[in-house]
Amino acid sequence: MYIDTHLHLSNEDYNIDEVIKRAKVSDVNYFITGGTNKENNLCDIELSKKYEEVYITLGFHPEYADIITEEDIKLLENQIVENSKKVVGIGEIGLDYHYGKETKEKQIWLLKKQLELAKKYHLPVVIHSRDATFDTYNILKENKVTGVIHCFSGSLETAKEYINIGFKLGIGGVVTFKNSNLKDVVEKIDIKDIVLETDSPYLSPYRGCKNEPKNIKIISDYVGNIKKLSEKQMQKILLKNTLDIFNIKVKNMKN
Repeated sequence: MYIDTHLHLSNEDYNIDEVIKRAKVSDVNYFITGGTNKENNLCDIELSKKYEEVYITLGFHPEYADIITEEDIKLLENQIVENSKKVVGIGEIGLDYHYGKETKEKQIWLLKKQLELAKKYHLPVVIHSRDATFDTYNILKENKVTGVIHCFSGSLETAKEYINIGFKLGIGGVVTFKNSNLKDVVEKIDIKDIVLETDSPYLSPYRGCKNEPKNIKIISDYVGNIKKLSEKQMQKILLKNTLDIFNIKVKNMKN
């Protein structure tokens, strides 16, 4: 059994019933959706109520830092409390200086506010970091939180730094790209420090195609070849890694 630890499900992108059905054919039985803004958080809450297999992380992406207020932070906290049975983390949160350097201070404020909620409710965080490694690492280290570095694509040195402060690395379809150096990082770190994600509908292993959670198996097989582990071994280790970080209870744990 596999778990897609980070994706974005919406009726605009998918027939969700069909997507879940196709995923289960590939032994992807549980899904953790990542919130990004107020509207998306609400949609994910409704999905988690409709589908037993769907868990959620709620949060505000740095892209929206300039419009998030203290009232929005209070709303987020209320949603975390009210949906505690399905909320398994706070995310997708973090820093993005690639396009958003002009909102740097607001991004840092927003990240720290959400890390306060993570500590208050003992939840892991799902971190987006783009062109902001120095600030991201130092803020996470200072706040003593744990979680996942979403869509990790950094160096081996950076990987080890994040791992040393209690984070796992979210590895997705990028690892399968021919021009990606991520496979070299994956080869040199311990499999216990990895979780798999698709970031659907983005970053498909098949260039030019919309990504789906069923592709977790493709990513797992690719990483398994790098680590010289069987499919069964990969499933067992990845399941433990995911459950350890997100503290969720799933059926069929014998897998």
